[in-house]
Amino acid sequence: MIGGGIFRTPASISAVLPDPVLILGLWFFFGIVSLCGALTLAELGTMLPKTGGMYVYLRAAFGDAAAFVFGWLYLVAAIPSGMAALAVFFAELVLGMMNISSAESPWGIPLVAIAAVSFLSAANVAGVRLGAAIQSVFAVIKVGALLAVVVGAVFSGAGEVSRWFVSEAPVAAGGGWPAAVKSVLFTYNGWVYIGFMAGELKDPERCLTRIILVGTGATIILYLAANLSYLYLLPLAAMPGTVVAKEAVRVLAGQPAAAVMGGCILASVFGALNGVILTKSRVAYALGRDGLSFAWLGRAHPTRATPYISILVQGVVAIGLILLLRDAARPLRLFDRLTAYFVLVEWLALVFGVGAIFVLRRTMPHARRPYRTLGYPVVPAIFVAGTLFGLSALLWSACSQGDFAPLGGLALVAAGFPVYRIWRGWAGRRAEG
Repeated sequence: MIGGGIFRTPASISAVLPDPVLILGLWFFFGIVSLCGALTLAELGTMLPKTGGMYVYLRAAFGDAAAFVFGWLYLVAAIPSGMAALAVFFAELVLGMMNISSAESPWGIPLVAIAAVSFLSAANVAGVRLGAAIQSVFAVIKVGALLAVVVGAVFSGAGEVSRWFVSEAPVAAGGGWPAAVKSVLFTYNGWVYIGFMAGELKDPERCLTRIILVGTGATIILYLAANLSYLYLLPLAAMPGTVVAKEAVRVLAGQPAAAVMGGCILASVFGALNGVILTKSRVAYALGRDGLSFAWLGRAHPTRATPYISILVQGVVAIGLILLLRDAARPLRLFDRLTAYFVLVEWLALVFGVGAIFVLRRTMPHARRPYRTLGYPVVPAIFVAGTLFGLSALLWSACSQGDFAPLGGLALVAAGFPVYRIWRGWAGRRAEG
């Protein structure tokens, strides 16, 4: 969960929502929504501990068509755009550390981003242990970086508590907060990833629940603490266009410490990109393995036992998006273009995935459930309602500003069903032949 978002999105949020109370309220509200989703996922994951995660739950609840559409969306939209967005942020940081402006080198961001995607895809093809080792190392770095800001802010006395409560400017027309929802959801995205690898965990019934609940709860607390620290150390007006955590450390300890923080943020984004590649490749793999897509997507490497075809496919599509969506005149716009429809597609899929619990409680009442969702049915209902509320606000905000990219995500959702029918027809004719 902890990746590039918490380091990049506070600047974007402050640019559209100059109200600290609303900012903190959004982080708290969608944190609770995410925790409700994680609590529900713990039941689904321990009930069906198979590689593929959300795809497995959708297939069990809604059938092959829904599972295919989910896999289709992940393969052609959600996974590649999420990978590409993190890779682009990583590239922005690399160029920033080298004092190379995007205006001077318009191809700099795309080329570094492509190199990052290529390297980490190759590392994860090489083996799960290597990919997991990379993830563990960078997890320590990124959590340590955030804790350093939080602890430093607590003991520094260098900020102002009043910044938590006082608006510095009127809220933008339309409430400002709908435009900020996308950034908050993008940052919280990630609590679902571990379910994609449930089939590869030792003792998943015990481990999965502990990992999801402890990990999600700790991340929510850390995100809230980080935002309180940012607001304490920096005025909102100084945040837009910066890497806020780096600027906060500059206030605490000067330029050398800020440079170190910049390196930690770079490592965090690198680790987050690796996490997406490591976990999400299992969706396309599961589709191919179960005969719901091209069989070659379900191939495992003969010696490394990794889903190498799906890893390579999602890497190639991510690179294609980086090249397709780049704006030569405004290179820094690439990140926003990549995330514009990512959040809508990803979280809409999560609504149906988490909602599968209502169906499975009815259709599989006697299935073994090592963990049962606390507060059912209220907890999953809170997730579904809260997420739909957030996505509606996101869609309204984007369209009111002339950005119709999220509608492209909805079009991909709709296109998945006719694609499924076409694929089934093709597969049936091939079987008959």
